[in-house]
Amino acid sequence: MLLQDRVVVVTGVLTPSSIAFTCARVAQEQGATVVLTSFGRALAVTRRAARRLPVEPEVLELDVASATDLAGLADQVRAHHDRVDGVVHAIGFAPAACLGQDDGLFAAEWEDVATALQVSAWSLPALAKALRPLMGAGGSIVGLDFDASVAWPAYDWMGVAKAALESASRYLARDLGPAGIRVNLVAAGPLRTVAARSIPGFARIDEVWTERAPLGWDVDDPEPAARAVVALLSDWFPATTGEIVHVDGGVHAIGAAGPPLG
Repeated sequence: MLLQDRVVVVTGVLTPSSIAFTCARVAQEQGATVVLTSFGRALAVTRRAARRLPVEPEVLELDVASATDLAGLADQVRAHHDRVDGVVHAIGFAPAACLGQDDGLFAAEWEDVATALQVSAWSLPALAKALRPLMGAGGSIVGLDFDASVAWPAYDWMGVAKAALESASRYLARDLGPAGIRVNLVAAGPLRTVAARSIPGFARIDEVWTERAPLGWDVDDPEPAARAVVALLSDWFPATTGEIVHVDGGVHAIGAAGPPLG
């Protein structure tokens, strides 16, 4: 098994439809001991979802916008485990004004944009810093991404936040590489998660995938993305860091759809 005897912290599990939930399940199936994080009103929802995993994991409280929570995270984990081998960053949030508005980027004030950037991008290095004392010499951090190399309908400031996330992952790869810690992202195609359903007009992105994906794309199947995350957490990518692995049916490589062959 790819993650036998590994301890993996998975953030962002809300419901069983979450990509992070499938990451946690596949990680457990590959031998990992999984620890989840959540906070606030979502904590009870995450705990209900945790009971549907093959092995019910601990659920620790973590609000990445809280300096107190970040400072205490390592001690929370240490109460159960003496190390962390892998981390899944599946955290993203933007206020409503940042997404799917008729005025695009002009609709949001700085306070809303700052929240989106803090939670969706700054949280990656913040999480890495919080868990660094438990990672020792080696390990893997994998974040969930949505391709920020182009502009998408409705995605607006979250697209900007994902671009910041991509840049942050490269700088983290530089900073953590000497310690043997790899940092990579998985850019998944659109999936029908709770977060995606909350974005006005996000269904228009689904249409692009239906038209362009040479391998096809199932918006209800997070398994391909989760498998990529688990592979990057494992030792099978020992010399890969600062990379964005696209799990999107091939859309990132296709400029325009052509007629099918055969």
